[in-house]
Amino acid sequence: MTQEIHGTVADGYEAVREEFAAFVAGELPDYEGQLCAYHHGRRVIDLWAGEGVGPDSLYGVFSSTKGAAHLVVALLVQDGTLELDRKVTYYWPEFGAEGKGQLTLRELISHRAGVVGLDAGFTADELADDRAIAERLADQKPFWRPGTAYGYHAFVIGALTGEVVRRATGRTLQEVYEERVRAPYGLDFYLGLPEALEPRFRSVQPMAPTPVQQAELDAVPRGPHSLASIAFNAHVAEPTELVNHPNSRTVRAKGPASAGGVAAARGLAGMYAAAISEVAGRPPLLKPDTVAEVGQIHSTGYDLVARVHKSFGLGFQAVADYVYPFLGAGAFGHSGAGGSQAFADPRSGVAYGYTRRRYAYPGGAAPENDRLVRAVHMAALAG
Repeated sequence: MTQEIHGTVADGYEAVREEFAAFVAGELPDYEGQLCAYHHGRRVIDLWAGEGVGPDSLYGVFSSTKGAAHLVVALLVQDGTLELDRKVTYYWPEFGAEGKGQLTLRELISHRAGVVGLDAGFTADELADDRAIAERLADQKPFWRPGTAYGYHAFVIGALTGEVVRRATGRTLQEVYEERVRAPYGLDFYLGLPEALEPRFRSVQPMAPTPVQQAELDAVPRGPHSLASIAFNAHVAEPTELVNHPNSRTVRAKGPASAGGVAAARGLAGMYAAAISEVAGRPPLLKPDTVAEVGQIHSTGYDLVARVHKSFGLGFQAVADYVYPFLGAGAFGHSGAGGSQAFADPRSGVAYGYTRRRYAYPGGAAPENDRLVRAVHMAALAG
């Protein structure tokens, strides 16, 4: 049975609805997902599909959380509270142990620290607690000489930058985000989901690969003590099951800033719209110079953890470089392992958010984003 598509699109964006409907028609019957986009601060796409799903349904968005975390850092840099080229130890002296003392905040945010995890690994409780992650990583010897290369700090980058925020402001990154970003705009994007909103959360469903896809997954080499295994805490006696990370109430309640966020597509797109555009009479959160800084590529090439080409700005993925090359230079955002995608393209004025419930193959931004992002972008340029 064909899934019904709910929601609205602005005039000129009808092709996006058609593309969304065509994609959903080819998915499993239990597909759930949301698509939202803004253009120059005006919401132009607000679509969803799936039984029991609404525009305010909330999903675990995994590493799309990092976008919220690093928007906070960008705001504090813009304020002058943080300085990118100061050493991390200026804010957090203990971090200098084991040869990390020369690393700058700019390098840390750009995934260049080399402390992607712990030799001994984390417990599940520690991975839900940014303070615990940061405390343990302060003494960790880096896996490469800090600043000389980069690799994805999957479970820990939000805790590392969050500890710098806490030392500089006396408040947690989550508290600053709530006060300066989420609450003023009423965003359905939470770094710490209140208990009262739990009924709106839709638990992550496991990947449903075809036999061919499963064979491809099984063929991916990952040694038990590889950088990838350490970064994803898969080298311990009880390996972290990434798919279930947001399904933990402890994770949702604490909102660890690397992968613990919960959002609707409206919240993802709304945050990036607020970052670059006037929204509801409020000026953009980021000034043009800050937008240019966070979108400027700081790390590019071979990612030592992911073992593929990637590019990062200041904490954000440089989405126009290796994901959607048709976007404007300087587009910035972050995808999530389960399939979510969110970004801002300052040159076109597009802010985009996508969520889905079932963990997508092969992980990371779900493949359908290729066609959906292109459709949104083309409609915006034609408008």
